[in-house]
Amino acid sequence: MRISANGRTGSVFARFACAVGMVWVQNLAYADVTACGPLTNHFGPFDYHASPPERRNLVENAHFTQDVERLRRGQSTAVIGADIHYTLMVFPNHPRALLAMSNLAQKEKVTKPAGSGFTVDCWFDRAIRFRDEDATVRMLFGIYLLKTNRAELAVVQLEKASEFEGENANLAYNLGLAYFDLHNYQKSLAFAHQAYEQGFPLPGLRNKLKRIGKWSDPVLKPKTTDEKSDPEASRSPNSESEKDASVEAQESVR
Repeated sequence: MRISANGRTGSVFARFACAVGMVWVQNLAYADVTACGPLTNHFGPFDYHASPPERRNLVENAHFTQDVERLRRGQSTAVIGADIHYTLMVFPNHPRALLAMSNLAQKEKVTKPAGSGFTVDCWFDRAIRFRDEDATVRMLFGIYLLKTNRAELAVVQLEKASEFEGENANLAYNLGLAYFDLHNYQKSLAFAHQAYEQGFPLPGLRNKLKRIGKWSDPVLKPKTTDEKSDPEASRSPNSESEKDASVEAQESVR
């Protein structure tokens, strides 16, 4: 953007940035360390992805069992949220624990589940402060924002995740849903094509576009020589843990 000699463009941009910041604070109900706490703990915090299996097992066997993750019952206490809280204090960017806390909030119809010391927005704030470039955290936050009818903010997180991750079927699908909710059907369709071309399994976005007459099949591009010789080349590079978390989350979005 060019700055004009009289500075009007710069002034307009400054007002716009201020307005966006106000909307962000009003909608996300957290304010960094003040509301969401410092990233300190008696054990950790540790990067979940970089932690050795023995450290993960030490915490997960005591606090993040399958029963806790599936919201059946607590492990160290009767309150499920307390066990997830402990897990996220040790591993702020634990993707499945973030998803479980999000699902628990949805199940209880609250923003701060029982046993949790923070709101779900805060848990994502903490994860982002801990590892700003963790694309999976950004994507899961975007999914949660979509579930809670905040599509504009979801786009911010999903686009940021896309910057870190690059082409990704899960991200494309979520962005398609977000733009659909914003009635930007052209972008929604473009991201739908991208997601399905990369093998995303859920038909929900395609069906939504079809119901309002905005779906059209993509124009098929001829395969390159490399793609013909290497069928693996066109597959999405998603890690299994990220793919599982995203697909599971999407099953409850739409």
